[in-house]
Amino acid sequence: MEGFSNLKNLEPDDYYYSAEGYIVFTGKYLLKRGYCCQNACKNCPYKKQDPNFPKPSSK
Repeated sequence: MEGFSNLKNLEPDDYYYSAEGYIVFTGKYLLKRGYCCQNACKNCPYKKQDPNFPKPSSK
């Protein structure tokens, strides 16, 4: 599984780890990526621009 991770292709300020251990992409990285994935990312810079942005589903 060594070749599975793409973290080595990311810059240190592109992501951080949450308290639960999940990788969280920064707004800087999401802007660099260039599009919204419609997954309601925590730091999504696009959701502020679109009033019809999907809200996270409550489980």
